[in-house]
This record gives sequence, C-alpha cells and structure tokens, in this order.
Amino acid sequence: MACTKEEIERKRLAALQKRQNKAENLNNSISSPVSISSPRTPLAQSRAGPVRNFGNFSGSSKTYHPYAKPESKAQESSVPVTKVVSGTIYLISEERFEVNPSEFCTPLINVFKTIPSRNYDPSSKLWNFSIDDYQELISKVAPLTPHIVLGPLPPYVLKILRSETTNPQSIDLAPIEATLRHKLMPFQQDGVRFGIAHRGRCMIADDMGLGKTFQALAIASYYRHNFPLLIVTTSTMRDTWQSKIHELLPCIPMMNIVTLSTSKDAQLVADRQTEVVIVSYKITTMHTDLLKNKKFGIVIIDESHYLKSHKAQCTIALKGIAKQSTRIILLSGTPALSRPAELFTQLELIEPRLFGSYTEYGKRYCAGKQTNFGWDMTGQSNLTELQIILQKRFLIRRTKEQVLTCLEGKTRESVLLDETLLEFSKEDRKELTQMAEAYKTKSSTERHAALLTFFSESARVKIPAVCKYVRQLLRSSNDKFLVFAHHRNVIDALCLTLDTAGVHYICIVGSTPPHARADLVDKFQFVETCRCAVLSITAANSGITLTAARLVLFAELHWNPGVNPDAGGARAHRIGQRGGVCARYLLARGTCDDHMWPLLQGKLNVLNNVGLSGDSFEGTATKHQESKTNMTQYLSPKFPKNKNDYIPGTNIRKDRQDEVSLSPADDVDKSFLDDDEGDELLAALDL
Repeated sequence: MACTKEEIERKRLAALQKRQNKAENLNNSISSPVSISSPRTPLAQSRAGPVRNFGNFSGSSKTYHPYAKPESKAQESSVPVTKVVSGTIYLISEERFEVNPSEFCTPLINVFKTIPSRNYDPSSKLWNFSIDDYQELISKVAPLTPHIVLGPLPPYVLKILRSETTNPQSIDLAPIEATLRHKLMPFQQDGVRFGIAHRGRCMIADDMGLGKTFQALAIASYYRHNFPLLIVTTSTMRDTWQSKIHELLPCIPMMNIVTLSTSKDAQLVADRQTEVVIVSYKITTMHTDLLKNKKFGIVIIDESHYLKSHKAQCTIALKGIAKQSTRIILLSGTPALSRPAELFTQLELIEPRLFGSYTEYGKRYCAGKQTNFGWDMTGQSNLTELQIILQKRFLIRRTKEQVLTCLEGKTRESVLLDETLLEFSKEDRKELTQMAEAYKTKSSTERHAALLTFFSESARVKIPAVCKYVRQLLRSSNDKFLVFAHHRNVIDALCLTLDTAGVHYICIVGSTPPHARADLVDKFQFVETCRCAVLSITAANSGITLTAARLVLFAELHWNPGVNPDAGGARAHRIGQRGGVCARYLLARGTCDDHMWPLLQGKLNVLNNVGLSGDSFEGTATKHQESKTNMTQYLSPKFPKNKNDYIPGTNIRKDRQDEVSLSPADDVDKSFLDDDEGDELLAALDL
C-alpha cells in the first residue's frame, strides 16, 4: 500500500527515536564508571556527554527558532524530530486560500504573520491568504521540513486560476443561424457565450426547463465549420432532438440528419453528406468503431450524468469518440446525482488528464481512502474548492429563481398518510421492522440491496392509502395534476383507481414507445378533460414538459436526490408555467420513507455545497391525510332540534317504528347512507 509523504516522514522519525532510546538504555545499564570501550565507539561517544533530548518544541532545553542559524552540531541536533505537523491548503474563493494545520505550531504561526495578505478567521480559527502570496508562503515553510509538512495546492488548481479566458460579453453571436438566434432569451445567450468563451468545451447545468437544448444547438451552430455533429441522448429523446434541429436549424436538410437505431442505419451514418447523427447511450456501445471512423468535430451529450461510472462501457466508448472531437458540450440539470465522485468522468471528457487520475481526484474531493476492497470514493472533501474549479473552468448553472423572475415559486409539502389505511398486518409490521434494522446494520456494500427490498415492500403497504388520497383529490379539485411512482404495482393501482373513477388520464412508463410519448404529452397539455398524468419516476424524469399541471404528487420517494426534484416540480415548473407549482410527497410512518427522507436531505446538502443543486427538503410543510375512519361519524347520527320525535339512541321516528323499511329521505342522516366507503367499513365490522 502506498504511503503519503507525511506517513513516510513519521515512520523515519519514529525509527530515529527508537535508535536513540536503545542507546540511552544501553548507557544506563553500565554500572562501572570505567569503560573498556574504545573512545571512538558509539558507546564511548554516548558516555562522553549527556544524551541529547529529542523532545517537542516546548520540551527542548533551548528555544527553537526556524530562522536561527545553528552555532554548533549540538544546537543543530536540538531541532525536534519526534513529531511531524502536517497541514492542508485549499481554496476558499478565487482570490484566497486557507491553511489547516493538524495542530497548533508556533513556528508555523510565526511564518503566517510574515505574509502581507494574512487574515485570521476567528470562527474557523484558521489563517487564510491571497492566492498571489501562495508561492511566498510555500518558500518560507520549506525550511521547516521535515518537521512541518503542508500539502500544496494541486497543479491543476493553479493552472485553472492563472489561465486567461475570453470575455464572454465580447463574443458576437452573429454566426449562429438567425432562426435560432432570435429565439434565445438573454440568459440563454449568456450560456452560449460562456460555451464559446471556453472553446466549445463546457457543461451547461441549468435547472430543468431553462432551454439547455437551445443553448447546445446554438453553440454547435456557431462552430458549424467543425461538423459533423454527434448527439448522444436517451432513447426516448432521439425523436425530440431531431424535431428540434428541424425547427431551429432549417439550414440542415432533413436527409442529412440520421438517427442511428439499428445496423441498417450504419451506411447512412458513414455517408459523407450526413451532418448530424443522433444516437442513444446503448447504441453507442454497439457501434463504437462506426462512430469513431466518422470523426465528429462536435459532440453533444444530453443527460450526461448517465456517465457517472468511469468503468461503464458507454463511458469508455464515448471517451474514445470524444478524444477526436474539437468541441464537446455536456447537458445535465443534475451533473452529480448524489456525490462528487460522479463528476469525474464528465470533467475528463471536457478536459482530459487535467486531474491526473481518478485516484488523485478522489483523494482531493471525495475523501478517498484505501480499504480492503480498493479505494472508497463515496465521501466528500474540499467542496468549496471543487465548486470554484467547476464554475471557473467547466460549467455554467442558473436556477429558475435567478433568471425567470416572472415565474412563480415552487413549494414543497409532505403528507403523512392515514395509518389506518396502510396495508399493515402483524407480519408486515414485524417484517418491515426487521428490514429497517437490517438496513441500519448492513455494511456499505450490502445496504443498497437491503434498501431495495425495504423499498419494494414499503410500496406495497402504501398502495391503499395512496389510492385513497388520489380519490380525495379528485373530489376536492378539478385541476390537473401529476402522480409519480416507481414500482409497477403502485402505477397499476393508480391507473385502476382513475379508471374506476371514470377520469381521463395518461400514463408514461419505461415500456411506453418513444413516438407515443409526444402524443401523450400533447394530450395532457391541450385536452381539457385529461386531468391526470401517471408517470414513472425514472422513465419520465426528463425531456417532457407538463406545464398544464400545478400540483405534483410523489406516491413514492426515490433514494437518488437527482431523480426526485428533477422528475417532480421541474416537469411542471419551467418556461411556460403561468402559476406556482406545489410538489407534494406522500409519506407513511413505519415504512422506507422514515429512512429515505433524511437520506435524501443529506445527499442534497452535499450537492448544494458543490453548487450543483438549490433544492432542499428543509422547511417542508407537513400535513395529514384527511381521515374518515372515525366511527363516531357513523354511529352518532345528527338529531334534529326536537329529539322527542325519535326513539332514543336511534334515527327512527316514533310514528314510523312499525314500518319494515326506511326511506333515506325521511329524516335519516344522509351522510350515514351516501358514503360508499362508510358502508364498506360498517359491513366489515364484527358485531
């Protein structure tokens, strides 16, 4: 296992101390004042004078000063060697860096006080300095080695800070095709200028619904001389990209746009006249050589967060294709779905070999550590520095709140489902409790499998309460709404509920054909009687616009924070929405939701620290599902003012007590008879 510089130095000093202790013990073991050893032996030298003290800074007989010139060998040996003070250096802004030593060290503080731009932060109890004084600090700390070792800023950080970029405001967008240029909103023009200022190698990470497709095609149009163009996207979005190119770039003939879906299209891709090729991630791995031979000058990768694994076949294939390209544009509203490690492959596509290796990147920003199973890169470290690097060199990100001032805000609510409606038996409760304990106690490698099992069983338990909530919503409002779920049994139950209620709706899941999705979306958007859209969280979390709805329900949570906010309010809260949007999460106690909710919040906090998310579940308003299972409403009829007209304890009039049957119209509490769900509940009572 490789050792760091600090560990090697610590081991060396420990060996020196052991050797000195051994010599001291040998000296104390000699009782005779007369030595038979030669004066030139080490033993004689050790007896010639007192053994030197290798203590710490404060324990030395003489005060140690890092700049004092040693007068003799004895004074030089008094420098402490038993302890190493280490420290890290990292950015806290584009102009300043901070030093975090492992412990308080007077000589190091004395050096800090000589730096002109020094500043002490009382809250963190750390010193920070101007980036212009970085080299001066390093040179002044160097003489204190090996007793004081500071980990320097990586070379790529200094390279990014010192690199000169073109001023985006000086870029003329006239080369972009007029049809598209005239449709760009001001903030979209800024995104296009950012991409051009970075030579067409960048990531556009705007919020969902802010027109990343428009900006990517505008950058590609600016670099038209670098065609052919390759667009890599999900299989469901290939037709959408083709229609957008036809709409926004009419100068490209339709016959020169090819969608690679089968081997039959290979000849069309190889044709010299083909200017644009649209391909899915899966097809990329199947026709890698064909795409490499085309030698695309521009590559657009939509939903680039799918490349989060550097070992995936698709990632490896795209690395080989992008290596030949002059321009590469990545698009993603959620570049990292849960942790900084997922960014590495995307950044490598934009700037190959900048970070050296995945291991170096992980040690710097993912708190990388070696385990018995290899490197663990699931952590986080130096997130402020990573955010600075991303914004300075790689990506531009704007939120709806920043650029769409006319768009009303998005609110979040959590609804606690009625526990009496949950499909809980004694066995279910015991089983879910065991799953929760297993999830808590499992190792990190086994927790995901335990979470999936827990997740699936929780979905089954929630179905009755979720369907009841949808029925209540249909009765209380006529507005359109979206319902997201993950498991197929939940989606089927929701569809059955809507069918039973006679409600017009659409359903989009993973098996829905791509060409049918656009028709379903238009149906929901423009058909007034279509009230609901039942959607899969993973299959309908991108590429569709459903601004006709202002309420979004989550029947289930997903453990990935990049999926929940993306699929939720973003489908409705985007350009074209004329009102505020409410995302409502249906939660059930005793299920997987108890663990998923705080897990999502923790992951979102990490992404917020890197500047890749503005979402948060903190401060979410909590409500309770309306419950009608209280038996008092059924067993306590509403008496009229004159109670003497009725038999005590009943709703039967005294003058009709001999009648065989009762008419609901005769002063009988209508709420008792008209509620179908109440009848079902009463019929199930064991009297």
